[in-house]
Amino acid sequence: MTSIPVPSAPSPPPASAPVPTATYRLQLQPDFPFAAAERAVPHLAGLGVSHLHLSPVLEAVPGSTHGYDVTDHRSVRAELGGEEGLRALSATARAHGLGLVVDLVPNHMAASPRHNPALRAVLRDGPDSPYARWFDIDWRAGDGRMLLPVLPARLPEVRDRLRVSGGSLHLDGQEFPLRPGTEAMPLDELLDAQWYRLGWWRLARTELDYRRFFTVSDLIGVRVEDPEVFAATHAKIVELVADGVVEGLRIDHPDGLADPQGYLEDLAAATGGRCWTVVEKILTGPETLPAAWPVAGTTGYDALRQLDGVFTDPAGADELADVYREFVGKAADRGGHWEATARRAAYEVVTHDLASETAALTRIADRICAADPALRDHAPWALATAIRELLVRVPVYRPYRTGGEEVLTAEAARGAKAAFAVPEEATAVDVVRDLALGARGDGLEHRAFRARFAQTSSALRAKSVEDTAFYRYAPLLSANEVGGDAGRPAVSVEEFHAYCRRIARDWPATGTVLSTHDTKRSADVRAAVAVLAQCPRVWADLLGEVAGVPAPDPHVAWTAWQTAFGFGRPDPERLGPAILKSVREAGLRTSWTEPDPGYERAVADFAAAGPGRIPLRAASEAAFALEPHIRAHALGAALAQLTMPGVPELYQNTEREYRALVDPDNRAPFAVGPDDDRTVLVRAALGLRRARPEVFGPGGTYAPLTATGPAAAHCLAFTRSDTVVTAVTRLSLRLAEAGGWQDTELVLPDGRWSDLLDGVREFTGGPATELKLAELFADRPVALLVRTG
Repeated sequence: MTSIPVPSAPSPPPASAPVPTATYRLQLQPDFPFAAAERAVPHLAGLGVSHLHLSPVLEAVPGSTHGYDVTDHRSVRAELGGEEGLRALSATARAHGLGLVVDLVPNHMAASPRHNPALRAVLRDGPDSPYARWFDIDWRAGDGRMLLPVLPARLPEVRDRLRVSGGSLHLDGQEFPLRPGTEAMPLDELLDAQWYRLGWWRLARTELDYRRFFTVSDLIGVRVEDPEVFAATHAKIVELVADGVVEGLRIDHPDGLADPQGYLEDLAAATGGRCWTVVEKILTGPETLPAAWPVAGTTGYDALRQLDGVFTDPAGADELADVYREFVGKAADRGGHWEATARRAAYEVVTHDLASETAALTRIADRICAADPALRDHAPWALATAIRELLVRVPVYRPYRTGGEEVLTAEAARGAKAAFAVPEEATAVDVVRDLALGARGDGLEHRAFRARFAQTSSALRAKSVEDTAFYRYAPLLSANEVGGDAGRPAVSVEEFHAYCRRIARDWPATGTVLSTHDTKRSADVRAAVAVLAQCPRVWADLLGEVAGVPAPDPHVAWTAWQTAFGFGRPDPERLGPAILKSVREAGLRTSWTEPDPGYERAVADFAAAGPGRIPLRAASEAAFALEPHIRAHALGAALAQLTMPGVPELYQNTEREYRALVDPDNRAPFAVGPDDDRTVLVRAALGLRRARPEVFGPGGTYAPLTATGPAAAHCLAFTRSDTVVTAVTRLSLRLAEAGGWQDTELVLPDGRWSDLLDGVREFTGGPATELKLAELFADRPVALLVRTG
């Protein structure tokens, strides 16, 4: 294998990369390569964005439609057009005034021996390979061999299909390197002589001895905390930044890294701080991004939570949850109540899906205790119990270098000790907590435990909340989004303003999003679902009207019909797979690893006969009457995102109405479509941001505007740098039911103001001039005003 070079210090780019005014995300894939993106540049530049945001561009598994399964960091992906194609795209983008932001995947690579040259070298040469340091492999756990859980069945059942040729072992298109000198051995001896053990894929859950991405065994974790590994895996990206081809980086899943802050510091040093860098960090509740991280902010899921929440009716959401519980009849911890459901899901994931991860932690803790006279005689089962009980009590994704005591609290330790019948054995909790916080020393094993505990914590949170509990607890599916709080789907106007003020002060160049390649439902689908919180009885009546279509169980009926309502039109080819995925992720009756074919057939038949066939949003006059309110929510959220503090990102195709479901539905190739009223709004807001970056960017200010009058709560308004005013309607159905705007008024700041969305209307501001909201919102539920003169 060719040696991977360590890059020299990069030469400075022509100029420092600017903070984007707005980005546009494109999903690259073989069906939409760099050349296709290049052809789209004129259209995207016309929208007003400053940067194109590209999904991963480095070499990946052939045919990959997402690119997160990186195979070789040394080269730009050939299927997309290679480095020549990327540089051509960059040149065309620059000619149209656009820069490039690239999605960077530092945490993991494809665990494909055939396509990953670094992994292939490790499998061939074992722990003495110079590439062994790239991966977290516990060679002791497997008696000196790495488990490869890649077989479709137990080894004896596939043994006769194994073939040896060309220095490799072959099985059904898979290829594994042979340890030198073993090619001529009889097959059974040859298998035993390798540095790896081929195993049935189901062994991964309990026997895996390498760190992976979440529970995905075909993505192997990378040790970028090692300086040589970092240099080797970032040489090409650093070169592209140095050459000015790339001006920004989106860092995928930093919580998977051993030391996110250390990694980001290394990245900033390697790029000379020339990149606008944001991290895909999921913040939970009041959690904030660590101030010491050298980044511009997050990719924007925290903003998505605020935007979705401020347009959700809190009282109606509570009423809808009551309707849901009566309809589905689920036990509290199996979908009936949020907290109980999330806790049970955490226990299931940590004991089942992450069994090999907790076993690895137990082995490290046991070795530490055995080597320290002060820690001896803690039984492995007690350490394992302590690890499990503390992990499920981490309220955020993971602890970090500092502030760990606020995450792994003394209260959490007390709760964990309740799992022990003997108080003396419960002291294992104190040991594990100390190790996770780094309070028991800084040796190699101690650092390994602390890092792996944090990495496992993030995997647990993602799998138990995002991929399990969100599919089990479903009163209002619009709230079940990454970074969201299904138990508290609404946020107040005051909370939204407080968030925006803090972002403007602390993270003015952070990202904001409404739809991404990872959202379970696009913003337009979520807007439709969220409106149901304003009319719980209408939703209950709609379910009654379609009750004649038999469903496998009430939970599936509720979830499928609400998904169909959000999607807005019958489409069995798209709705069917999304509904099937939801029941597999929920894991209540079937799952990805333990499927129930009979139940899944019943789900598919129901989806085709009901949600995939019946136009639910046109099923009754009451449902059809919700369309203007869905539009008001969607336009209001879009304008708020495009003008609030931070750098807004448009996901591909969202410059117009865009209805998409969970991946892979939302990862179809980009295509230019017809303009609609959303496009007008997008061009106006983005053109304004591009023309006046000082108003919206770092240094710009944010101030709430408060309406007065009977419908004041239905207006969300703010000013940016006393130059631009955004005013949008919230909860428009409740507003209409209460009699409309009536005499509700909004006082604009001093001066003359022009409505950018129609280019005709003008208004006067100042304390003596009150603007009637019925006049402001006469033609549309949103307004974008610019100070004139």
